[in-house]
Amino acid sequence: MIVFLTLYVAVSAMIGDFYKMPIAVALTAASAWGIGVVMRGGLSDRIGVFSRAAGHSDILYMIWIFVLAGAFASMAKEIGAVDATVALTLRVFPPQLLLPGMFLAACFISLSVGTSVGTVVALAPLAAEMAGAAGAPTAMYVAAVIGGAFFGDNLSFISDTTIAATRTQGCRMDEKFRANIRIVAPAALVSFIAYVFIGSDFTTAMPGMGPAAATPWLIAPYLLIIALAVAGINVAIVLSAGIAATFALGLAGGHDALTLCGYMGAGIDSMGNLIIITLMAAGLLGVIKSAGGIDYLLQRLTARISGARGAQACVAALVGIVNLCTANNTVAIITTGAISRDIARTYGITPRKTASLLDTASCIVQALIPYGAQTLLATALAGISPAAPWPYMVYPWALAVSVGISVAWVRKKREK
Repeated sequence: MIVFLTLYVAVSAMIGDFYKMPIAVALTAASAWGIGVVMRGGLSDRIGVFSRAAGHSDILYMIWIFVLAGAFASMAKEIGAVDATVALTLRVFPPQLLLPGMFLAACFISLSVGTSVGTVVALAPLAAEMAGAAGAPTAMYVAAVIGGAFFGDNLSFISDTTIAATRTQGCRMDEKFRANIRIVAPAALVSFIAYVFIGSDFTTAMPGMGPAAATPWLIAPYLLIIALAVAGINVAIVLSAGIAATFALGLAGGHDALTLCGYMGAGIDSMGNLIIITLMAAGLLGVIKSAGGIDYLLQRLTARISGARGAQACVAALVGIVNLCTANNTVAIITTGAISRDIARTYGITPRKTASLLDTASCIVQALIPYGAQTLLATALAGISPAAPWPYMVYPWALAVSVGISVAWVRKKREK
């Protein structure tokens, strides 16, 4: 992990350009280091550990989502569905509210569907087009979508992170929600206000409606995607339905079937780099876990706990660092859940507070790492670097500050 972060983050920071070092190259070098130096045993056994982790069913399911998302996004763009949706949005919303409106839409959808990936699939292509219409950096709008996506991922009753956090800590979902909303709501409000001011700098020369405004019926695939997602349908089924609806609209609009298949093929091809990164990251993280890296982190971090405030900080740090090494917030919560529960019992921290810390801290890290599935998917759909949204990620940093205040405040309250 140190090799990867040094190659990708440190080198990019030194040269002042996060576009120069390809993330796939950094992952390949780190994987080679892990297999060749860190692990023990025969070479075929070490490669087998890497391959089994990369070929895990959850990883392959994610790749299927990438393939479907690429096909849908490309075809929807080519038949004019994206342009029509953007034109309608520009007609309904005042220009200064486009960026904060995108953040609120991501918050609402993610809270309804309980998945950040589904939210990114629905909104990232629109965010890229709206950024172009407003003359704003695409990364800014994509960052708003990613931040809003994790708002709901953190709070929703049907989110896998919420389920994992409450089950490992033995508390009810409504208890965790009440503890969580006190941390999340101030961060979301601060982010909304910040995006109002940030977005206002890019609304002086909004374009006209153009021909896309005359075809509002083309927005139907996006409305279908959002409606099915809010209804709790599996994201793979949602995307398949969106592809079918877009294909039908394309035929009705004069496109032939072979051309539409070509659009889908181009979209699938555009996901190639994302798929490679996902496989490489999964294999690398499997090597880290197999070599005992996760167990080492748990032992080192829990050895220096001092007081209730230190215990809460340790829980947040545990799940955050494990998330950094696994790039999956649900896995990080499950991995650290049992030891976090023991820490909470020892230092008198309520289960709802511990569940809230686990969920929130993992979502913060997952939103900020450039190799997380949500950021990789959003930036691939928008056609930008995974590191590009970093300067505009207001919500995760505001949430981190809110968590810090929450830990300090509860400590004072306990002493009083």
